[in-house]
Amino acid sequence: MNSDIVTRFAPSPTGFLHIGGARTALFNWLLARHYGGKFLLRIEDTDRERSTAEAVEAILEGLQWLDICWDGDPVFQSSRLRRHVELAENLVKEGKAYYCYCSLEELEEMRREAKAKGLSPKYDGRWRDRDPAEAPPGAKPVIRLKAPSEGNTVLHDVVQGEIIVSNGQLDDMILVRSDGTPTFMLSVVVDDHDMGVNCVIRGDDHLTNTFRHIQIFNVFGWSIPEYGHIPLIHGPDGVKLSKRHGALSVGAYRDMGYLPEAVCNCLLRLGWSHGDDEVISREQATEWFTTENLGKSPSRMDFAKLKSLNGHYMRAADNKRLLDELLRKIGDLPEEKKQRILTGMNGLKQRAKTILELRDMAAVYIDDFTAPAPDAETAEILRKISFLLSSVDDWSEKNLERRVKAFSEEKGVSFGKIAGSLRNALTGKKITPGVFEMLESFGKVEGMRRISAGLL
Repeated sequence: MNSDIVTRFAPSPTGFLHIGGARTALFNWLLARHYGGKFLLRIEDTDRERSTAEAVEAILEGLQWLDICWDGDPVFQSSRLRRHVELAENLVKEGKAYYCYCSLEELEEMRREAKAKGLSPKYDGRWRDRDPAEAPPGAKPVIRLKAPSEGNTVLHDVVQGEIIVSNGQLDDMILVRSDGTPTFMLSVVVDDHDMGVNCVIRGDDHLTNTFRHIQIFNVFGWSIPEYGHIPLIHGPDGVKLSKRHGALSVGAYRDMGYLPEAVCNCLLRLGWSHGDDEVISREQATEWFTTENLGKSPSRMDFAKLKSLNGHYMRAADNKRLLDELLRKIGDLPEEKKQRILTGMNGLKQRAKTILELRDMAAVYIDDFTAPAPDAETAEILRKISFLLSSVDDWSEKNLERRVKAFSEEKGVSFGKIAGSLRNALTGKKITPGVFEMLESFGKVEGMRRISAGLL
């Protein structure tokens, strides 16, 4: 492979961007970027009843969120239908395809006979060499490929190896339906050729289609792309990933508070490996990615590993970016509260593994809180601490902790008791960021207000 490589991602806009589709897009994108080639996007929207503008938007947004950027403008397959049909009609003129006038009843009878014989349903080619003049009046034909009936179709798959299928197992597939619209089989081949696609990585659920695609490429005399078919993603139980395993769409992972780089890192490791490396940056992935390390066996989605990866990327993330991610979940905040969160972000992101966890932990800096009146012992501790801290100018976490520890040792008061009293006065919660971390984040004015509020 070289810089002439052209890969593509070709989703159907009938729903959300599936996490498996996102992996396919990522692999094709990485392969193109590794060799300095092109990565193209094609929206296969020929199913007009099921394709929606909302699904197109979800696909584009999902890819953009994952930072999988395509070259040029997206190609919409629906805009190319005339080209597809014209080519099929040319094949008829060349004797490489033909009009078939079989009725639905005839096709159903073929299926019944094949089933009775224990065979797979297959068109019997009855119109392959028949004169169209014999067609029933008013019948609308389909166009079928005059596929080779002898020999083999061979796929040299970069993942699965060489696979051979007898042409006797493949029938004369439909290229154009009776309503004049092209089939998926034809449209994909024509578009891949016209777009210059020469390498396709996709799920192995397309493997059967590929042999038909090869036959169409051959009948047109076009170069066949290099194919790599990767096993589908399985759930933790080893069964194909489905709704019962949880989130399937890319958007759902964003809603759950995952960062795009963590999702991409997780997807990268589902079917591709680089030694024992688990945390792989986008730069490393681009440098290392080739088809040689694509696996033949299904990979299992490990949600615990994804969360761990996300924690890693959160700890490495810029604090302002994390604040922006947080604000997308909760809405805007007054500048004072945003500054509190930013000041405390280094501590928050050490503990949170998702943006949702970050949101829950940051609540101590967002909620307006005044502690109820403490008991007499706690009140006495807080009065002394309030007096001590009122004269502190260096309102940093380390200095505040140092001053309170010195007070604890001098007065013989349990440091744990003091910290617990401060935590309750500041937040009313038992599980929070560090007490002195919070004091620094609140700032002296708000910190002192909270400590002293319940003593009035």
